[in-house]
Amino acid sequence: MKLKRLLLSIGLTVCTLGANAQGWNADLGNGKYKNPILHVDYSDPDLCAGEDGYYMTASSFNSAPGLPVLHSKDLVNWQLIGYALQNQFPVEHYRTVRHGDGVWAPAIRYHKGEYYIYWGDPDFGIYMVKTKDPSGTWDEPVLVKEAKGIIDTCPFWDEDGKAYLSYAFAGSRANVKTVLMMSEMAPDGTKLIGNPAMVFDGHNGHTTVEGSKMYKRDGYYWVMAPAGGVKPGWQLAMRSKNVWGPYESKIVLHQGDTKMNGPHQGGYVETPNGDGWFIHFQDRWAYGRIVNLQPVTWKDGWPIMGKDTNKDGIGEPVMEWTKPNVGKNYPATPLISSDEFNSHQLGLQWQWQANQNPGGHWGWSSANLGFLRLNCIPRPADMKTMWMMPNLLLQKFPGDNFTATTKLTFENNPDAKESGTGLIVFGEDYAYIAIEQTKEGKLRLVQRLMKNARTSKDMETEIASVPIDKKEIFFRSKVEMLQNKEPFDAKVTFYYSTDGKDFKAFGKPFTPRAGRWVGAKIGLFATGTASVSDSSYANYDWFRVEDNNK
Repeated sequence: MKLKRLLLSIGLTVCTLGANAQGWNADLGNGKYKNPILHVDYSDPDLCAGEDGYYMTASSFNSAPGLPVLHSKDLVNWQLIGYALQNQFPVEHYRTVRHGDGVWAPAIRYHKGEYYIYWGDPDFGIYMVKTKDPSGTWDEPVLVKEAKGIIDTCPFWDEDGKAYLSYAFAGSRANVKTVLMMSEMAPDGTKLIGNPAMVFDGHNGHTTVEGSKMYKRDGYYWVMAPAGGVKPGWQLAMRSKNVWGPYESKIVLHQGDTKMNGPHQGGYVETPNGDGWFIHFQDRWAYGRIVNLQPVTWKDGWPIMGKDTNKDGIGEPVMEWTKPNVGKNYPATPLISSDEFNSHQLGLQWQWQANQNPGGHWGWSSANLGFLRLNCIPRPADMKTMWMMPNLLLQKFPGDNFTATTKLTFENNPDAKESGTGLIVFGEDYAYIAIEQTKEGKLRLVQRLMKNARTSKDMETEIASVPIDKKEIFFRSKVEMLQNKEPFDAKVTFYYSTDGKDFKAFGKPFTPRAGRWVGAKIGLFATGTASVSDSSYANYDWFRVEDNNK
């Protein structure tokens, strides 16, 4: 059975294109752009040129749907158009929350009229999906090679019809790392053939080399890969006249004198006029691995990514640059983060923490009722925090400074005992504001905080609690990047209102923290403790995001 496409309905688009629906905007409107082009956690991005512009994918780890697919006409303005995976694979395995597992560093390529995405699941092996329409249906995943510890895979098809796959190792599973491997692959891309070979050893100065991408240019085979670790690292380029090497290497992008730490890991592409561009991430702590775009020039047969400010032959990232010349000027299209919940489909920005349960009863959009219903499904008695709750409905932070507001009605069932719903900012440290039903059947507002959720055995700390006699309520979260702070610290403040006009700060501000290999997220939840035939539930009328930089 083929995976179904998640559609972004026309009604949702119309409702969310207002000023308050827009997030980070990198298009300066004067022929230039600023970095990051996406202040959103699209970790380990890769891209390719296709029939109609450019397509990008990124790591999605345990979140479902997975393998986001983004489209752009000019490399600056991107739109999320769907997902290649409706469920993480293997499906049953990922019905349990498995933070940091799943899809690692995918690569997307266009070959003979089809789009391919390869990725390594560190616990299961190398997977591939393909399609002729990247905004439509993707085929069922193919397990190209069963393996443990293989990650960061990239396919390459040569002019002679032969195919290859480069990859790296996750030390946590394979007990080896800092080397890049090459294997021949069947021309149809469905399996590896022959013996793999090591083509680069980074132990002498390039520790944690990984994330390789393969290309061919000017008669050379190119392998481009990051090294040095996520936050302090740099970008390497390697070239050889023979696909099996030996490869000579050079650092082509590093932080230098700039403030952009760890500029590396991404994908190279050329526009129709031959200009080169490199898209890559930068880790900004709680904000995750955001996406930047660097111009690429070639000197003495080697790429320089960004600008060689220090005249040392190594590029440094630019913060502002002329937009790519693609023959036409395209309008700004900030990613959509708001949702009016007027469609039978959720907005594409939403993901669950795990594959949806078989019955699909965590929550439903409504085709014509104009709200999202989240059911207070009881969690296991030993699940004392939100960390392992699969039915958190989350989206990535849409920018550096933003306000998210939602309107909801809580329909509590007294028989359901303790149950509640609310707005959460989620990571290894998380906090939320919620309306809850107590054991006695009364309603109250509460804010709770959890520190070190991944490793702590403690319970959530209750920060504030007050009784309330309203079922219809508005929750708000304001996220602010603190100025003159490193590393990119932020502050989150929660508010509530009973009329949608007068918002009162509630509880205490807290400092958000990244999750397992991902940035902090914001979203909604509903949960309970007692199993009953008809649980409490919440109807969410809308979720609206405003960019505070405007």
